[in-house]
Amino acid sequence: METFSFIVDKENNNQRLDVYLSRALLQKTSRTFIQQLILKNKVKINGSASKPHKKVKEGDRVWVEFVPPEPQKIKAEKISLEILYEDKDILVVNKPMGMVVHPAIGNYSGTLVNALLHHCKELSDLNHPLRPGIVHRLDKDTSGVMVVAKNNPSHIALAKQFQEHSIQRKYVALVSGRVEFDEGMIDMPLGRSVRDREKMMVTFNKSREAQTVYKVIKRFSDMTLLEIFPQTGRTHQIRVHLAYLGHPVLGDEKYGDKGSFSRLALHAQGLGFIHPSKNKFVEFKTELPQEFRQFTKGIDISRK
Repeated sequence: METFSFIVDKENNNQRLDVYLSRALLQKTSRTFIQQLILKNKVKINGSASKPHKKVKEGDRVWVEFVPPEPQKIKAEKISLEILYEDKDILVVNKPMGMVVHPAIGNYSGTLVNALLHHCKELSDLNHPLRPGIVHRLDKDTSGVMVVAKNNPSHIALAKQFQEHSIQRKYVALVSGRVEFDEGMIDMPLGRSVRDREKMMVTFNKSREAQTVYKVIKRFSDMTLLEIFPQTGRTHQIRVHLAYLGHPVLGDEKYGDKGSFSRLALHAQGLGFIHPSKNKFVEFKTELPQEFRQFTKGIDISRK
């Protein structure tokens, strides 16, 4: 059991209690489970029990006695995967747009992990029980290359490389507007948004350093095709940095404007690292998704 205490800020004044807590508790649980906690009197406002629809006010103290639900056993599901490489230690997959990487409370089906459990007999188990084999993640709507650890030694070796930022990662993105400089680095710290706890923002308060290198591939009349090389791996880093630059990723409802593009125009095209057991550098690349191809005809984007 964990206990949490929050002071409602100005931005969340007059918010429903269950909505406020679903944001305050981030990804710890679902809104449905929060409603159950409230109805069981595990949530109090200024010392008094309440109801899910109760509106919180600025300055209210919200106290939560959080008893996490028992984790469900993850089911193996026969879901098609595009496997780029596989051996006894690792598996490299091209994650499609729209697929969540791992199950979470309230969403136990249809994820990459469900598909991996059907494909693999073994995955590393050093991570959270709902995340076997998962060393790193891509956002749900970001497609592209991911490496999965099939055993614990491989997981440790890969995790160390991600921690040391020695992994070579390349993304391709279509962004709004014409980016002025041919190349550059966005070096701005990122932290949790004070207005919406599900979002990140450039901030110097309770933040972590973040660097994103970009290069212009081609400028169009109202958009730019970029190569992107993140030097760190913060949550939503590329999307937040490009929005801060004034050129949000097309199709990004969270940090920009969905506009006319049919999806989030961000694809993890390449991933390079030292193989955990072979101790040599390996690199994997994917073709760009169909939605990108009309913008990249005749353009060489294979260079590192």
